Amino acid sequence: MQAIPFRDRLQQMIYKVINPFVKGLIRIGLTPNAVTTIGLILNIGVAVIFVFGAEESNRGDLSFVGWGGALVLFAGLFDMLDGQVARLGNMSSKFGALYDSVLDRYSELIMFLGICYYLVSHHYFLSSLFAFIALIGSMMVSYTRARAEGLGIQSKGGLMQRPERVVTIGICALACGITGHYIGGGYKIYVPGISFHIFETMSIFTIPITIMAFMTNITAINRLRDAKKVMDAAEQKERETATKVEKKDMMEKAVPVVVIGLIFISALFNFGGVNTVFSQTQDQSNPSPLKFPVPKGITNQLFYLQRDPNTNTIICELNTNDKGQVVQNDPVHVYWLRFEENNEKKELGYIQRKFAYGIESKVLANDQYELRFVSHKKLPMYLIKSDDDKKYHVYVTVNNKKIQIERIFLRIEGGSFWLPNVKYVEIKGMNASNNTLTTERIKI
Repeated sequence: MQAIPFRDRLQQMIYKVINPFVKGLIRIGLTPNAVTTIGLILNIGVAVIFVFGAEESNRGDLSFVGWGGALVLFAGLFDMLDGQVARLGNMSSKFGALYDSVLDRYSELIMFLGICYYLVSHHYFLSSLFAFIALIGSMMVSYTRARAEGLGIQSKGGLMQRPERVVTIGICALACGITGHYIGGGYKIYVPGISFHIFETMSIFTIPITIMAFMTNITAINRLRDAKKVMDAAEQKERETATKVEKKDMMEKAVPVVVIGLIFISALFNFGGVNTVFSQTQDQSNPSPLKFPVPKGITNQLFYLQRDPNTNTIICELNTNDKGQVVQNDPVHVYWLRFEENNEKKELGYIQRKFAYGIESKVLANDQYELRFVSHKKLPMYLIKSDDDKKYHVYVTVNNKKIQIERIFLRIEGGSFWLPNVKYVEIKGMNASNNTLTTERIKI
């Protein structure tokens, strides 16, 4: 069984004591919001006492501090009562919770206003500074909790929550006033050899406020740190989940592309097998309904690939370094030219590059490379520097014809997304034997 924290046990004990009084308030018809409002009015009274004491009393008269502390404790009682009235009277509401939080902040601000005014008026300048810092910390303790809960994170820990602050200020102020009545407000303790006093009666009130200045801000910072840990853990979990979903989504999107790529390349190079019906030169029947653009302005273009059902094009480009030399281990750069997406140039995806449209190469000699599509490695192509124009071209042998490839086209008509109906493959280029433009169509 998990142990109940001391603070919660103490709170339960207090509730047992005040519950009869709470039930009495419910019987006379007092609402939680009315109780909260009474608490605010009492805290205004606290500020009035401190301000009046600053104006009417001297530095040695600490009676106003004592009366202010007593009223702080009494007002704090109503801060506990409103929540119990709401719970026991079954009157809880979202607006009531908001109203309570807002008026609590007003109550605390007004109370500290009176305290700071009193300390400044009686020349406790350093103590007034710490009181203001304590006010900042008090607001930030409440704000960090509210903001964290707004993000769905519980943030209730710390040593200086509102009940502790109310009790600390109330008891210490009351003790200061009572002590001042018996030993005098001007009582001071000196240490031999030190020109200033190390303690005076007012220190009973100011030292706890100084401690509170540190503890409230430490509590706020700890709440911020704890909330960050929770958010970091949640974000890490979200990233891991998103990565899994992204990988799954990438596979779902990439597989169809790979399937089409495999069909495309396999259809291109398997025309000598059982699926080939016949090959025919210059056959113009059954053209694609799409009007395919011709890639332009690509200086080192070797050839390009196009296919239904869209005009996006695969560009195979000579890959050179800054000095214009061919990159030996990767002589061909393959990428998308997406005409349907504002002519965007886009690299192949990992799966497309590894399993569909990527090209593997091998150096044969100076200015000569063997190329093979990764999806079909049986038929080689050759990247060779021409003696005529001193440029690189890619050659493939089709039907005993050596063709300098310019364009490869795959005609798809009907079928399904996964199993498209491939009608034919066209290879367009220059016949190396007679330097004439030729188109070889392979019907599937």
